[in-house]
Amino acid sequence: MTPSPETSPDPSVPTEGQTPQPGMEAGPGKKLRVAAVGDLHVGETSQRAYRDLFDRVHDDADVLCLCGDLVNFGKTVEVENLLEDLRACRIPMVGVLGNHEHECGQPEEVARLLSDAGVKMLTGEAYEIEGVGFAGGKGFVGGFGRYMLSPFGEASIKHFVKEAVEDANLIENSIRTLRTERSVVLLHYSPVVDTVVGEPPEIHPFLGSSRLGEVVDRYENVKLVVHGHAHRGAPEGRTARGVPVYNVALPVLRTLGDTPYRVFEV
Repeated sequence: MTPSPETSPDPSVPTEGQTPQPGMEAGPGKKLRVAAVGDLHVGETSQRAYRDLFDRVHDDADVLCLCGDLVNFGKTVEVENLLEDLRACRIPMVGVLGNHEHECGQPEEVARLLSDAGVKMLTGEAYEIEGVGFAGGKGFVGGFGRYMLSPFGEASIKHFVKEAVEDANLIENSIRTLRTERSVVLLHYSPVVDTVVGEPPEIHPFLGSSRLGEVVDRYENVKLVVHGHAHRGAPEGRTARGVPVYNVALPVLRTLGDTPYRVFEV
């Protein structure tokens, strides 16, 4: 069954009784239909598990965002299995790595294989597609709000926080390079606590960081943020400035219906 996009022909002009979805506000230029999904977790024995997803997404979207944890351990054979399905995709793809792509110690090779297959990987870079900017990166952990880990005490804690800050700076650099009036930020880790609610509270600090949300809120042209990682988190939230944030981890999408991606107009 062909899925129906979560959009209307002009979401800035709702029909009677209809409220525009966050991230679909009116703006200059043609609207771009952006599909997003993360956490496919393709394994060594996966065979065409997501061929249908990549084959049908062009019916509903103009761009596909891949939000990390596309494979289980970052093994070459897993990526090759993913690429067998990925070849069916007929629209531009933009992606970030997740923590699972780092497990085998070759994230650069995973990113290279995906890039060679046509995925525009965001590791400090940014891209413009049909007037909409795409920026971001994996992100990192650290906690949210007043409970965010600070660089105090042991050297190991300071090193941990330093890595989190450097990662956020890399993402900010990619956003800063964009001059588009409408931009989408891709992450793997969450920038807000809203979309990790549903996971055990004890692990919230390991699911994202407010540092990422602070970066997003410094740029008025960011209209939408998508991320994965929190399999049992909530589907949506907002940054302090009100930028809509969507958790598009596949397990979360499955709680919303049968469509294996979510579509937004930007």
